[in-house]
Amino acid sequence: MSTPARRRLMRDFKRLQEDPPAGVSGAPSENNIMVWNAPVFVIGTFKLTVEFTEEYPNKPPTVRFISKMFHPNVYADGSICLDILQNRWSPTYDVSSILTSIQSLLDEPNPNSPANSQAAQLYQENKREYEKHVSAIVEQSWRDTCHPWTIHVPIGTDDPVMLFLCVLHA
Repeated sequence: MSTPARRRLMRDFKRLQEDPPAGVSGAPSENNIMVWNAPVFVIGTFKLTVEFTEEYPNKPPTVRFISKMFHPNVYADGSICLDILQNRWSPTYDVSSILTSIQSLLDEPNPNSPANSQAAQLYQENKREYEKHVSAIVEQSWRDTCHPWTIHVPIGTDDPVMLFLCVLHA
């Protein structure tokens, strides 16, 4: 059954395939266009799920990291504290803009709206210790992304370190 939400998601998917932003990708799960899997690349590759309702694009999707995260704006269950997914949502946002907003948030945390108070406190008071925690998570994402039996470089990456690590593990 084709509904406005499903038609919109098909357009979003087509747009994302035709003009993918650097470092993000996404696709509906095999049997359900309402549930997407999406990796986001920022130094590491972090996997998330995006779940839509029939009210999309009038209501935002539910986005949750599957990858382990240590970030001021990511809750322990993987859900994200991001204004465009809550009170600043607009039907003009599409999957591409959601994923690039998450990518930006990963790169530039907002400690004033913490979902993880420990990460927010370290980010503000002890950047070196915060970066140690983040480095461990990033290294885990490399191990999860670059398997020893395949060369897998995240879509849109031109980071020489990531390219080297993926080839090194291949």
